[in-house]
Amino acid sequence: MDMIRFAIFHDWLVLLPIVLCSVLTVAVTLERLWFYHRNKRGTEKFLRAFQRELGGGLGPAKALCSRWGGILAEVAEEGIGILVERRGRFEPSFDIACTLATRRLEAGLAILGSIATISPYLGLFGTVIRILLTFGEMAQTGGGAGVPQIMFGIGSALIATAFGLGVAIAAVALNNYFRTVVGRFEDDFQLLKLLFLSVPDGHAEMAQSAARTYALQRQRQTTERP
Repeated sequence: MDMIRFAIFHDWLVLLPIVLCSVLTVAVTLERLWFYHRNKRGTEKFLRAFQRELGGGLGPAKALCSRWGGILAEVAEEGIGILVERRGRFEPSFDIACTLATRRLEAGLAILGSIATISPYLGLFGTVIRILLTFGEMAQTGGGAGVPQIMFGIGSALIATAFGLGVAIAAVALNNYFRTVVGRFEDDFQLLKLLFLSVPDGHAEMAQSAARTYALQRQRQTTERP
């Protein structure tokens, strides 16, 4: 305990970057947990319901997406729009939509990866600084410092390394977990893609016809206004 107290009061300057990394790790973790929890709304249940609604046409499927919410439903709704407007280029257009959604899912994970990489080096830097200071104090006393004092200084120097390794281990574990969650979402996007590719051409043509009719009606209403 005395070593930790000593390190906090005397080596706070070199420990400060590691503290900032730990704060960033906690902040990113809480934000990502909230984001994934908000968007994970019964994924398997949604996919089954979406497949069932697709069998009745694109209109009911789009209504389901609007009611359900979440990033998977947003991608599904965007896929319906692509299927209606650009069926001939559905796959590349839908892949772009999935990539953009994946970027939202991966937001902040690069920070965790960077913290996992640099935290051990920050801890090692703090350890080297404290050892140099300890040797400097020994030189000033003419080598008269006792073995306990020397061991105490070296022991307190290792606290920075331990702190940096602890932050790095936590960041690596959290980053791997979040990457797994993102991978599951990506698998769900691919399932959506397969569902869209299985939609009969007649459904898309009916939706395109309805969209053109609606656009013509809106245009006619606009031109008839005084």
